[in-house]
Amino acid sequence: MKKKLSILLSVLLIISVGTLFAGGSRDGRPEAERSFELLGAGASFPAPLMTAWADEYRDITNGRVTINYQSIGSGGGIRQFLEKTIMFGATESALTDTHMVQIREETEGLAYNLPLTLGDVVITYNVPGVDTGVVFSSDVIADAFLGTITNWNDPRIAKLNPGVTFPNLPITIAHRSDGSGTTAVFTSYLSKVNSQWERSVGAGTSVNWPKGSGGNGNEGVAGIVMNTPGAMGYNSLVYAVLNDIGYGSVINNSGNIIEPSLEATSLSAAVDIPKDGRVMLVDTDAPYGYPIAGFAWSLVYENLDRNAAIPDRETAAEVVKFLYWVITEGQEYNEGLSFARLPDKAQEVAVQMVGSLKWNGEFIGEEVIADVRASGY
Repeated sequence: MKKKLSILLSVLLIISVGTLFAGGSRDGRPEAERSFELLGAGASFPAPLMTAWADEYRDITNGRVTINYQSIGSGGGIRQFLEKTIMFGATESALTDTHMVQIREETEGLAYNLPLTLGDVVITYNVPGVDTGVVFSSDVIADAFLGTITNWNDPRIAKLNPGVTFPNLPITIAHRSDGSGTTAVFTSYLSKVNSQWERSVGAGTSVNWPKGSGGNGNEGVAGIVMNTPGAMGYNSLVYAVLNDIGYGSVINNSGNIIEPSLEATSLSAAVDIPKDGRVMLVDTDAPYGYPIAGFAWSLVYENLDRNAAIPDRETAAEVVKFLYWVITEGQEYNEGLSFARLPDKAQEVAVQMVGSLKWNGEFIGEEVIADVRASGY
């Protein structure tokens, strides 16, 4: 499975801003024979999963529907979504209140953060002689990234890891240099658990880091960590596994040491999800939930006809079908690629969102879902 993930990620890195699949064109043939290319862009974290979904969906639709997804980061996905140059976005960073006001004014409707999968952000490190499994607390993580803890043999790290001998080695911080949903999740966690971080740095897709070196994308941070003895960074779990980088467990707010896993990440999502989908999963009260986690969302306008990237009702219907498939049948591909399935509550909310999508005031989402349930894709 790791080999399959490596192949998928290599493709994405080689064509990081390019088309993953050659798409069918809107060619004017009769509707029954018409082909569609659905345009999306955004977060790098779910890109391997999006690749697998796109490949499978192309087969399901006998090549009639192809997905052109560009892995450009959450910040780029949000920007293109707001500019209405893509049919759907993908992000780990929720739309802001300011975005929602702008969207309401421009489209006379909501924009949904449609849950697709869950991701965890792990603390990665390169400490010679120390394998995966180092335990971190919230205050140690925050102080390392603030620059208060500067060496791996710091007594606070040693106290959390009895029996582990840490070298006298400076900590070199690695962080993202681009706008990133992974950064938004990580800095939201630090802001919630550490008042100094909240005051001096804050949360967002991009922040002014107190120290460290920046890398572009999850792969950039992974590269710094792999090639720098003493490095400490943050990555999505899938990138740490792909690159055989050491990563740690984290003590959650219930005092439990939580090793990153699909199960622990899903447990963190046992929260109420608002109508627009915007909810953070960091430092939740779930006793056995991993504390640095978040949804990867698809961004979609409630009023699809207000998105200039969608030319007509038929194309809108295909967007709805694809999104409905992703949050239902498509979920069976998640765990095989080391991505968490949507918990039942999140999936229920996601289906409600898709069902409420409209075209010129008509509930095209309800219509498409009923049609799929009756006759399939």
